[in-house]
Parts: sequence; structure tokens; C-alpha cells
Amino acid sequence: MDMGIKGKRALVCASSKGLGRGCAQALAAEGVDLVLNARGAEALEATAKEIRDRFGVEVVTVAADVTTPDGRSKLIEAAQGVDILVTNAGGPPPGTWTDWDRDALINALDANMLAPIALMQALVPGMMERGWGRVVNITSASVKAPIAALGLSNTARTGLTGFVAGTARQVAGSGVTINNLLPGIHATDRATSLDKGVSDAEGISMADAKAKREATIPAGRYGTPEEFGAACAFLCSDKAGFIVGQNLLLDGGAINATF
Repeated sequence: MDMGIKGKRALVCASSKGLGRGCAQALAAEGVDLVLNARGAEALEATAKEIRDRFGVEVVTVAADVTTPDGRSKLIEAAQGVDILVTNAGGPPPGTWTDWDRDALINALDANMLAPIALMQALVPGMMERGWGRVVNITSASVKAPIAALGLSNTARTGLTGFVAGTARQVAGSGVTINNLLPGIHATDRATSLDKGVSDAEGISMADAKAKREATIPAGRYGTPEEFGAACAFLCSDKAGFIVGQNLLLDGGAINATF
């Protein structure tokens, strides 16, 4: 299927690896030029080179921490005029609700709610003026079914979901759609980190920890960044203009729900 976005330009956050990288690759495969962002310059440049060599699209890199005012300003300046925005940030650390102080909560909000909102506020008005735009926020399955150990993520990402629910309806008439992708467990560094937590806590091997988690997924496996990226590319496509303010769950059926 031709997604109808060849020649468009996209900002993809946290795109040096994992789900962000999967989204960047899927968009590049459709002929979309990219602004890639991550904190680590080395991994970011390696990803950019691979995408340039493989897909022949223009790739600009911005090594910056989007949760800081300086990093965000640098990124917004480089991304002026983009047609597509994919927000993404690593999840805050797991823990227990009694352990989190105000600083921990603010850090989670900065990364997983306030930074995406700031990027939308900076870049969506231009999309509206041009009459076309796509925003996809990578959130988490935890906004639909909270995960006790990930309370910081539950809190911040659910706040972002509420913001999107109202905002998406306000901008849709200008040709801009905003939607969220809710990943379950995918084969990324985040999954490895969570599996290690289980391994350490229960005194089992990493392989056993992974197998234990896979047993909770009806699909029987972790998702891949490539299939996640394909879903992102579709929501960013010209074919998805009637999908507004939705939360698409990609979890292999792990959450047992009708809606």
C-alpha cells in the first residue's frame, strides 16, 4: 500500500533505538525525510547513517534531551515545518508508590507528558496552517490497564492521553490528526530491563523471566520494533485522516478487554 506520504518530513523522538527507531525506519521506507532525536549522539548518528544508506532519505540529527528547555528549543528549531511528529520517551523507573517523592513525579511528567505537549504546541500550529499533519504519541499499554510497578508511567502517560483526547478534536478540522500508540512488551532495551528486574527479584534466569512474561501474552511472544513501526507509519499516512484521538493497543492480546 502506498501510504501517500513520500516527500513529507517527520520528527521522530527517541529514535536511535527501540520503538522510535522502528517508527523512523518505517517512515523512511515510505520516502519520508527525517529529523531524528536522542540523547546519545553516537547511537543516533549510527542509526541516521543506516537509514540514509538503506532508504536514501534526508536525515537530520539532533542530540538533545527534550525534557530540558535548551534541548527542546534546539529540537524545535531543527524541526520547523515538519508534517509528522512522533513523540517518544523512555519510561520512568519501576518502583512502589510510597517510594516516589515530588522530584520523581515531576521527572516523569517532564519526560512522558509535558515534553510531548510542548512539542505539539510548537509544531502543530504550522501543520494546521498548511492543512495537513500527523501526530503519533508513543505512550504505553499502562494507560488502559495500569501496571502497579510502573506507577510513574501510569500517571504521566495517562495525563498525556487526556490532553490528546481533547486537543485532537480541536485540530482535526484543519487536516491534522493526533493519535496514540500503546505498546505492550516489545523486544527492546526496555523489555530487557524489565526482565532483569524480574530475574533479580525472583532469582531466576533472564530466559526464564522472559518466558514467564511471554506466557502472559496470547500471541506467545514479544512484539518487534518493525511491526510497531508499521502501525506508526499507517497512522502517519494519508490513509488515516479519519482516525482522530484514538489509542491503538499493540500488545499481542495481553490486555483482556472488549474495548
